[in-house]
Amino acid sequence: MPFHQLTVREFITLISGVAAWPLAARAQPAAPPVIGYLVTTSAGALRDADAAFHQGLKETGFVEGQNLAVEYRWAEGRYDRLPMLAAELVQRQVAMIVAFAPPAALAAKAATSTIPIVFNTGTDPVKLGLVASINRPTGNVTGVTFISTGLEPKWLELLHEMIPSATVVAVLVNPNFSEVETQLKDAQAAARAIGRQIAILKASTSSGIAEAFSALVEQRIGALVVASDPFFFSQRDQLVALAAHHRIPAIYQLRAFAVAGGLMSYGTSLENSYRQTGIYAGRVLKGIKPADLPVYQSTKFELVVNLRTAKALGLEVPLSLHMRIDEVIE
Repeated sequence: MPFHQLTVREFITLISGVAAWPLAARAQPAAPPVIGYLVTTSAGALRDADAAFHQGLKETGFVEGQNLAVEYRWAEGRYDRLPMLAAELVQRQVAMIVAFAPPAALAAKAATSTIPIVFNTGTDPVKLGLVASINRPTGNVTGVTFISTGLEPKWLELLHEMIPSATVVAVLVNPNFSEVETQLKDAQAAARAIGRQIAILKASTSSGIAEAFSALVEQRIGALVVASDPFFFSQRDQLVALAAHHRIPAIYQLRAFAVAGGLMSYGTSLENSYRQTGIYAGRVLKGIKPADLPVYQSTKFELVVNLRTAKALGLEVPLSLHMRIDEVIE
């Protein structure tokens, strides 16, 4: 009998120990997922937009430093570095790559066909080859698109309305941007439609921007359109300062340029698109496949005018334009 009781005790102890193992394993905190953050600009260049992305993540339950880790990779305007940076994230075996702007998104897609990718781009993602279609992305890629290219006709129209005396308008483009040929074609067609001439200026570095403004002044060009490009956005302080120094009325794509002192901007809300990108990233982290998430199209447009800059340039905003302004900066 004692032998039988001892055997039962041992058996119960053994079973209890075995049963405790899964509980102990479950008690260990799981390592937070790690996502890659691939950006064409330098750190801090898109501070408000970055904050909007993290707000979107938070809305889906993810907070960096709590239940999420982020590996940041900044190309600092050097698009040729993006393939290497994307490869680093793949090697790091991140749970997802979030890629901002076409060059970063294309580099991420070329680097992996298995790691989920959520992009943010102002260019048609189907035309870029990122997804098969807007409604059915297929594969490992989805994201958010906002209209930033193809706005050259609208920018020329608004600039012409503000400065009707400017018979020649310069268009500044980045020759390394993936959509530069389309930008030039659209700008030339728009200029012909309103009976204006355009002068094409090109820059892909900070020194190149300074040289472009020197050429603009030398040619006595009356106004400037700064084409959509992530590099130009990262250099917005330089662009706005040079325009002010040379007294050149200019129109830009995003509100941040007007806030920095640019004359006017017209385009979609970058912060809104970044927030939506954060929401999409959170949904993918929760297990939704990119192929099951249609590309989100951000269509919130805003016309912003900096009245202080207009006064400094001796310009009066016409009533017809005043009625369409979404925000006035004074």
